[in-house]
Amino acid sequence: MGHFLVDTCPLWVSYYFFIIMAFQQIDFSKTLTDELVYESIMENYSDLSKEWIFHQWNWMNTVYWAFKDHYKYLIVISLVEKTLQFYDQMSIQYSFDEYYSKSYLQIEKFSILEICEKLKLPKETVRRKVLELEKLGVLKRQKKQIIIDRSAFNLIKPDNQIKFTSKYIYLVSLGLNNNNNYSLKLNPKLIENIIRKRFSLCWRWFYRMQVPLVIGYDNFMQDLSTFHIWGTVCMNQVLNASKELDINAAPLDHWKTSKIIIDNVGSNIGLSAMSISDMTDIPRPTVVRKCKYLLKQDYLKINDKKQYELSSLNFKKVLPYQKEVFWYKAKFIRKILNLLVIS
Repeated sequence: MGHFLVDTCPLWVSYYFFIIMAFQQIDFSKTLTDELVYESIMENYSDLSKEWIFHQWNWMNTVYWAFKDHYKYLIVISLVEKTLQFYDQMSIQYSFDEYYSKSYLQIEKFSILEICEKLKLPKETVRRKVLELEKLGVLKRQKKQIIIDRSAFNLIKPDNQIKFTSKYIYLVSLGLNNNNNYSLKLNPKLIENIIRKRFSLCWRWFYRMQVPLVIGYDNFMQDLSTFHIWGTVCMNQVLNASKELDINAAPLDHWKTSKIIIDNVGSNIGLSAMSISDMTDIPRPTVVRKCKYLLKQDYLKINDKKQYELSSLNFKKVLPYQKEVFWYKAKFIRKILNLLVIS
């Protein structure tokens, strides 16, 4: 026994010495805070607004396309996020390829009430959607296990979403570089590689940003399809308004950029109900019905071509809510950028 201790103690000492040295090598002066990232987003908004709204519009399409139902997908990813949290707590990490190598994902046990609290949805709605997911074969109970069967639905791997997310993080990093708040010089591919390499961790952070945002969208419009349609019109308007921004000029902050969008500069081209339906895959009759509500609430207006545009009066109501969105963004981006510092 004595001989065993003499041989193994140096190995343990070496191991702990390595861990201590690894921590000592982290230069915490190079890491970011939520506040620094938030302020950079606000100050450089004209350089970021187009990419962000396209990022979120693509995400909303992903949420809808899997089941043609926003809420079913929200339930699935909330269960996935819970499992990713367990992986993180156990220091288990999977790359993108490892994570999607299996056709099913075992998840932790859950209760209807737990999902209701997390998604801020009525119990009857969650219970009905869970039963529908079980009928579709997406959620299955195998003895004491609960699994998500990926082969039972139109799985959308986030290949494009990772690219969009990496590009947006890169653009935020440029603003931080310019203010000397972040020393690493990045490119989108480098960011994409770290997300793919440490996918289970990074995508847990991604879901922790997106799920509260989508819940906020639901509260804002009382319905996710309604917000999805409004957001599509908003994206069209932002893309048109961004043409009025001088890319060679100094970046504009959130409020000045928003004023350009609110004033409808360069955005006299709206979207028809058919165009919105084609872009989102939401049935045209649903689009027409939801747009009637948005017109009544003065969230949209209709032009002479029977196209939908933003209403400047009510678009202003969105701006305070956007500040909350930016904080969720800042937390997520700060984690990714700091991960790059220590990797």
